[in-house]
Amino acid sequence: MLRKFSGLVLLSLSLVLPVSSQARELPDFTELVEKQGAAVVNISTTQIVRQAQGIPGIPEGDPFFEFFRRFAPQMPREQESQSLGSGFLISEDGYLLTNAHVVDRADKITVRLTDKREFKARVIGSDKRTDVALLKIEATGLPKVRLGEPDKLKVGEWVIAIGSPFGFDSSVTAGIVSAKGRSLPQDNFVPFIQTDVAINPGNSGGPLFNMNGEVVGINSQIYTRSGGSMGLSFAIPIDVAIQVSDQLRSTGKVTRGRIGVTIQELTRELAESFGLSKPEGALISSVEKNGPADKAGIEASDVILKFGGKAVISSADLPRIVAATKPGSKAAVELWRKGEVKQVAVVIAEMPEEGKLAKAVKKLEDDVAEMIARLGIAVSELTREQAQELQVGGGLLVEEVKSSAARAAGLQHGDVLLAIGNMPIRSLAQFNDILKQVPKGRNVALLVRREDAATYVAIRLDEK
Repeated sequence: MLRKFSGLVLLSLSLVLPVSSQARELPDFTELVEKQGAAVVNISTTQIVRQAQGIPGIPEGDPFFEFFRRFAPQMPREQESQSLGSGFLISEDGYLLTNAHVVDRADKITVRLTDKREFKARVIGSDKRTDVALLKIEATGLPKVRLGEPDKLKVGEWVIAIGSPFGFDSSVTAGIVSAKGRSLPQDNFVPFIQTDVAINPGNSGGPLFNMNGEVVGINSQIYTRSGGSMGLSFAIPIDVAIQVSDQLRSTGKVTRGRIGVTIQELTRELAESFGLSKPEGALISSVEKNGPADKAGIEASDVILKFGGKAVISSADLPRIVAATKPGSKAAVELWRKGEVKQVAVVIAEMPEEGKLAKAVKKLEDDVAEMIARLGIAVSELTREQAQELQVGGGLLVEEVKSSAARAAGLQHGDVLLAIGNMPIRSLAQFNDILKQVPKGRNVALLVRREDAATYVAIRLDEK
């Protein structure tokens, strides 16, 4: 069909494509929803917010206090705060999964099924680190979901979500898997599934289904600037959620392993400086004194390639693998040190409860990216008092940043240079000797400390 518009000839393509071809393009979700939708529930919570007595902002001794107490409207001592979420049944006797943030601090939890039956739910346990909560309602013969394998998901595959966005029960939205293994800030233990499925407030805790009608994830977070869906949603892989729920069901809490290291991403430049053929592994920037890694002989500048037989492709893999390892067990570690592959064994310690574990050392990579143009700085050896205060065996104090390149890279007065690659810096003479041996134009790894943070950065020495 030809149509003239503003001097242009437009050709309608709707008549060119066969109807059967269009039908094959879009999947049919109806059977999936009919079979699995009954296992998805609406969760409503009530929290009692307790108000302090008295007139806000006016102390009892103030002359106006009695006047306002008698004649002004009084604030109620208790108020109810309500919220909505979603969840899904994983057993016929009433166990169900949702997000930890859906039921956090709730005084009352009500679960409503698709047949309008309502049940009071109790929290068996919740884990804020993965945002997973296990609930229980007293009922039998309930519908339950089938569990899938997130590892078999493919990017571009169709998935659907069922939940209660904005309180609209049993709403179905569809999209595709956008990415797998996403790491989000402050979420070190979840390799999120990213989708473009429309997820909104109220969808939290609901299931993400594949086209086989199996749950592959729990919808947990969205990226938004408006408060609504923007096509960036993140789901917790169901295998991670089930591991957590099994522990919650048996013990009421989740235990995780730790080895006491601070890690950073291994860039291509850092990999080159350490002699690695490709940037895979987790670079150790610091080791906790007398921690499990320290006792096993793991050192700063080591690159962990495998842990417990599992490959560490990126730095984000290591915390997940270590956390999933049972505390008290022994794990084999394959690492790269000074151009050689080494094997060590580490005894896993238990990670303290949230809030008790010291925060990981922050990276300096954003502040110090490519710092020295051989070198463009003035340095001095640390005094004995400075070394004792920093608890280091040696290093060089940056006194002045002379070159524009060093300033642009973020190097600052007061930074301390601790090592070049695997070689600790003990003196200015030794530092100069090491630099002379580095070919021009090559990347070297410098360990830089600022305040309490230490991290490796890759530096390409000036070729001029």
